[in-house]
Amino acid sequence: MKSKNTLFDQARLDQLPHITRARGFRLYGANGKRYVDLWQSGGAAILGHNPPGVLRELKNTAERGLFAPLPNHLEARFFKALATLLPGYSFYMYADERSLYLALSDIGFSGAAIRSVFDPALGDERNGGDEKNVSLWRPFLPAEDAPSCPLLTPVLPWHLAPSTLAVKDGAFPFESARPPVSDAISPVILAAATRAVYDLLAEIGEAQAASAAQAGTRTAPLARHFPVLAKALASSEWRQKGVYIHYGGLLDNGGYSALFQRFLEAGFLLPPAPNQPAILPAVLSAGEEAKLAALVRE
Repeated sequence: MKSKNTLFDQARLDQLPHITRARGFRLYGANGKRYVDLWQSGGAAILGHNPPGVLRELKNTAERGLFAPLPNHLEARFFKALATLLPGYSFYMYADERSLYLALSDIGFSGAAIRSVFDPALGDERNGGDEKNVSLWRPFLPAEDAPSCPLLTPVLPWHLAPSTLAVKDGAFPFESARPPVSDAISPVILAAATRAVYDLLAEIGEAQAASAAQAGTRTAPLARHFPVLAKALASSEWRQKGVYIHYGGLLDNGGYSALFQRFLEAGFLLPPAPNQPAILPAVLSAGEEAKLAALVRE
C-alpha cells in the first residue's frame, strides 16, 4: 500500500542523483557513485533489480506481441504460483494500488484502515493497534512473524507485478461480500510476475534448506552471513526481523530525513518513509558490511 508519508517520500528520493543502472542490489548514479539499495522499492526488488529469469520471461512474451489485456492462459498460471506461495488463500489481482484500495473499500474497510495495513516486518509497535484483519505479506520473515490474516496483500518481487489481494478460504461465506473480480492484466506483465513468484519460491526453499542444515546451532542466519553487521544491530536502536530492519527509536520527519541523508551520503539508500522497513541485501562486500555496521551504531 502507499506510504502514509507520501508528501515526504519524493522529496527524500529527489536527493538521489539520476540512476543510470541497477544491478542486483546496487544502484549506479549519474554522479559516478554506487549505492547499496536497502529500500528495494518496498520489496519489489528483494530478488535484485534485474532477475534474469524475469527479464527472460518478459522478453519472450513481449516478442509474441502479447501486450493487450485480453483473455489468456497466463492468469491461471499466475494464480497457481500464488497458491503455491500462499496455500489456503484465493486471489484477486488489480492493475494498481488504487484499484486494490477500491476493492478493499468495497468489502467494508475504511480509508483509515487501508492506509494503516499491518506490516509484519515492523511489528505492533510501528503499526498503531492490534487489529490485523488486513496485512502485508513479506517473504523471508521468521515463522513466528508470518501473518495469518483473512486478507493479505503480498509484496511480490517484481516492480510491475499486479497489486494482489489474497483472501483466506472461507473468510467471506456470502457472495455479496467478496472482493470485486480481478482486473484484466497484460500477459507480458503476468508472465514476468509469475516467473518472479516461482523464483521467490526457489529462494525461500534454499533459505529453508540452509536453516534446516543449521538446526541445533545457536547461530542466527544473519550472524552467519553478516557477523559484523549482526553484532552492530544487536547493540543498537535498530530492530531486526529476518532480512528486515527498522530504526526502533523515536524520530519525527525531520529526524528521519537526517537519518536518510546520513545513510545516503555513505552510499546506502534507506526507505523514503519511516513506516517502511529497510531490507538487507543478499550480498554485501566486506567493506559495505563494515560501513553499514558503523552507520547503525551511530
